[in-house]
Amino acid sequence: MSRLPILEPAEAYALWAPSYPAHAHNPVMQAEERAMLGLMPTELGELAMLDAGCGSGRYMLHALRRGAARVSGVDLSPAMLDRACTELGGFQHDAKVELMLGSLDALPVPDASVDLTVCSLVIGHLESLEPALAELRRVTRPGGRVLCSDVHPIGHALGWLRDFKSAGRHYAVRHTQHLYSHWHAACAALGLDVERVLEPMLDPADIPVGAHFDPVALDVPVALVFQLRRAPGFSLVTDRCP
Repeated sequence: MSRLPILEPAEAYALWAPSYPAHAHNPVMQAEERAMLGLMPTELGELAMLDAGCGSGRYMLHALRRGAARVSGVDLSPAMLDRACTELGGFQHDAKVELMLGSLDALPVPDASVDLTVCSLVIGHLESLEPALAELRRVTRPGGRVLCSDVHPIGHALGWLRDFKSAGRHYAVRHTQHLYSHWHAACAALGLDVERVLEPMLDPADIPVGAHFDPVALDVPVALVFQLRRAPGFSLVTDRCP
């Protein structure tokens, strides 16, 4: 069997965007989403939320449903932002919504401007954790929270790929394995308190009848989900002046 072409994220999501829905559309995403939404406040009230790597706007829609006053999304792919704009445009709300082109390691967002930052299944597209986590910390107010998820490192060890189809062809998007030790070292260096770590597993009920998948996936966690808090009293030399 020939190996799938491994694409860089920008190229991959340009191809994937036309068919990428704004909901969890496979069993791994469904497991990840249950964990992430369990950590997200059910009422966001007057809070501002940022989705870093927003894709088609999945978590922006969840934030709007939970009453966020301001919802922002940043993504590297113009095609995915177009997709998010379409999805969000069909949802009735009173919040301020903004979509911006940008990368996870250089977010076009002011310092300490959001109460809740979400980064779902994106950070593995970067080779190094610390630049991305530093940006997620920077844009979150002191005391605010960051919800961050990635494909579980055990999946990478088992050879799983983040694959998709476009125009009848099969591809995979580049993904870097980040171990627990990498996460904890980066968070400690940046003043991000690790409040909770979840390792969701697949729900067999989510697996379509006749689906081809690694049966080992039912016995191991498929995602790694962190609830982080920006420590109020921690200062970085690289922090920007107010």
